[in-house]
Amino acid sequence: MALIESIKNIVTKLPAELKEKNGKYEFELTIAERKVFLSSKKLVYKAKFKIDDAKKELIFSEMLKESGFGLSSGSDDQAPGFGFKAGTYKTGLGPRTGKIEEQSELFKKKYNYKFDFSKIRNEFEKAVQNSGYNFKYQIFSV
Repeated sequence: MALIESIKNIVTKLPAELKEKNGKYEFELTIAERKVFLSSKKLVYKAKFKIDDAKKELIFSEMLKESGFGLSSGSDDQAPGFGFKAGTYKTGLGPRTGKIEEQSELFKKKYNYKFDFSKIRNEFEKAVQNSGYNFKYQIFSV
């Protein structure tokens, strides 16, 4: 079985949709949601990878992304009172870089979830090795 077919099988079990653009692949899935008053936030696991057939390697990267929408009641990033807020917050770019385990520790203060990131990474690594390729983990620059 071709490497990309093995990976498609892994992703469809999550459930997530694999998207491809210019030889780069990505998928994401919501791992936690939080609803407070009239606002909603969600925490998303996002993975990207690129297959380099010439070098026979797969470059893999993952991150957590938080996005929110709704009314705010003076949270830690706004003044007291009510206001409308819509936005996306990314960790993995900017000052909060590091492995996904470090990002997860920060988000566990706000969300209650049990999601094993290493399971997905290990399944990818196994599929890559079974196809005769090398697995390279990289902090989000794929």
